This record gives sequence, C-alpha cells and structure tokens, in this order.
Amino acid sequence: MNEVIKNIIVMLTYTKISRRISQSSVVQAIVNYGPVSRASVAKITGLSKQTVSEIVANLEEKGWVRPVGQTEGHIGRRAVVYELLPTAALVASVDLGGTKVRAAISDLNGMIIHERLEPTDPRGGQDVVHQIAQMVHNLISDTGSSYESLHTAVIGVPGVPNPETGAILLAPNIGGIDRINFAESLSQKLGVEIIVENDVNLSALGEHWLGEKGEQDNLVYLSVGTGIGAGIVLGGSLLRGSFGAAGEVGFLPLGTDPFEPESLKTGALERSTATSAIINNYKKHSQTLKNVPEVFEAAASGDMNAILVLDHVAKNIALSIAAIAAIIDPSKVVIGGSIGSRPELLKLIIKHSSRCFPRQIKIEKTQLGSHATLVGGVATALHHLHLSLFAEGQDIGIISIPPAPAIENLKSCEMR
Repeated sequence: MNEVIKNIIVMLTYTKISRRISQSSVVQAIVNYGPVSRASVAKITGLSKQTVSEIVANLEEKGWVRPVGQTEGHIGRRAVVYELLPTAALVASVDLGGTKVRAAISDLNGMIIHERLEPTDPRGGQDVVHQIAQMVHNLISDTGSSYESLHTAVIGVPGVPNPETGAILLAPNIGGIDRINFAESLSQKLGVEIIVENDVNLSALGEHWLGEKGEQDNLVYLSVGTGIGAGIVLGGSLLRGSFGAAGEVGFLPLGTDPFEPESLKTGALERSTATSAIINNYKKHSQTLKNVPEVFEAAASGDMNAILVLDHVAKNIALSIAAIAAIIDPSKVVIGGSIGSRPELLKLIIKHSSRCFPRQIKIEKTQLGSHATLVGGVATALHHLHLSLFAEGQDIGIISIPPAPAIENLKSCEMR
C-alpha cells in the first residue's frame, strides 16, 4: 500500500470519527438544553452552524429529533427549536430478585412509562428467562408501541455475571442461572442486546445518575436485606474489579468468624448482619421466632432483645462502612435494601459510624427506594443506546440525561 492511499484511509477514518463525536455532541446538547435552536446548539458544542444544521436535519429525517416551536422574545427572524423525540426508541430495565421480578419500560428521556411486578418463577433457570421475556413483551404492549422500538434491555441480577460463560454466579436464591448463558438465552427471546449487571451496582448507578455532579462521583451504595453488598462509583465510573466482584462486602471478615467454612459460602459480615442473622439472633436471645419486620416492631415497642439485635446489626454495618471509607474515601454512603433503608436502623448506623472512624462519613438513605436498580438500569441502557446509535460505537463519554422525569414518575408507576 503506497503512502498516498495510507493518507487517504487515515483522513477518511479521522473524518468518520470526528462526525461521530460531532453527532454525539449535538444529541447531548438537545437532550440537556432542549427545546433548543440550531444556533444555540452551535454555541453549546462549538461546532459550526452548517455542521449542526446538517446533523440536526439528518436526525430529524431519521425520526430522532423533532421541531417543537420557535424561539420567542427575539427581534428579527425567529428560529425553530428542537427536542429529542422521547418515543423514538424504548429501553427495558429489569430487577431480578430471589422472590420478585420488577420490570419497566423507559423512553429516551428516562421516563418510566410502564412497570410490572411479579413473583420470581421458583423453577429458576430458563423458566426465569422466559418470565422476564414475557414481562418485557407485555410492557411493550402496554405502551402501545411496536416491539421494534425496543433497543436494549438491562437486567440487574443478585449475583456476579461471568463475562466468559454468561452464567450468574453467587446467586443461590435463583436456581439454575449459574448453569446457563443467561444473557444469550434472553437475547434470543427478546431479539435485542442484553446487558447483565449486578443489581447493587445498578442501584449505585441509579443514585449517581440522580444526584449532583461532584459529590455523586465518589459514592458507595450499600444494600442490606436478604444479603449485603455494595456498588462503588469512583470518579463517576462503576468499579467492577478484576472478576466483576468488587463490592462483595458480605465477605468482609467482620461480625463472626471468617475462618468458619460457612463464611466461605455466605460471608462473615452477611452471616451476622442480613435477614437470617436478625431472625436467628432474636430467636437465640428471646426463644421466640419473629420475621425481620416483627423484630423491628418489637424494638419500637421496647423489647430489649430486639433492641440489642438491631444495635448489633448497626454496629457491623458501621464497621463495614469504616472499612470501605478507609480504602476508597467516598464522598458519601447511600444505604438501601429492605433492612438498610429502615430509618431507625439508619440512625443507629450513623451513631456508631461516628465512634469508629476519625472523620464524619456522610451516610444517607436511598432516594430511590425499591426502584434504585430499575433507575440504574435505565441509565445504563440509555448510555449504551446513545453510544451505539449516535456515537456509532465511539466511546466518547457518558451521556448526561436529566433524571428528574424518571424519579417523579416512580410514584405513578407504583400505583399501576
């Protein structure tokens, strides 16, 4: 290959990449500032008016943006303003749990349009795959849109996805998903790209998407419920680790003997902190069997056995937060999960945290509640959609989509 041909190929490649970046910048400007005129987009992006006009015309022709009026209050000719067409594509987000599956459909603005909640199919494996596929199909039907509008589905799982085999590891509450290629099986049924991510990681991304930049760029989402796990966002990016298991804090050597064989399967911290620990410890002290909500009720009514059990749980969680803070120094820790989000427990955690760490760690209850994983899934799906469609695979950074519509819409979704 002679030098002239090489130079031509380099120039064409550079032009193609440059156009991807320009198109992505234009879309992000319309998403964040729309309705917005082409002249304003040119100022925001630094691109020429001609380049912006060409890109907007192409996006409008393909049905991604639409004109929604004209600028007002200006002397002279008024300009057409554009916004992203929210229903040009849809994404699915699924929160797969050991007892429940929650699924939602979102538009391009992050608005959760429809949501469904079902008991998890107890047969596990391919039956759970079929259940999720059916839920997504039903949700698309609920929206009144064609199925072809679905672009991506993100599935939050209570375990660690194996990127090589597609199996979901460390998810003992859902049988069989550690023996199948979960993502591939679901992709075959839905016909779209499937992204599988740990559910707590998605919750962390949901909280990150929700909040202000800066403080949210270094946060830990700590989920305490049937199990205990953490999602870690550092510098605005999710920390996964070498094997995708970063944040498996249930295995911290706290709360009980980490050298006991059981601690290799469940984890010392989880054995002393999560649902089964609360039930077993209360029974040990009181000779009475109560479930977790009943233990909290007993503590509220002055039952000293329940008070001591929950105080022990709070101390263990405070110790785990101190261990995490000593290593990664987060700006704040967000606590969620069926146990972790209890306000009376949060109060105890904050109290004990101040006693075992030299600086005050900002600890807050999740703002998203049971929807944290779903919202994180929507954020992940929209990011992927943007990169694959508008940046054409060129990873030029995370699209910033205002999360407020999705958050405000959650209450109405819960009523459906």
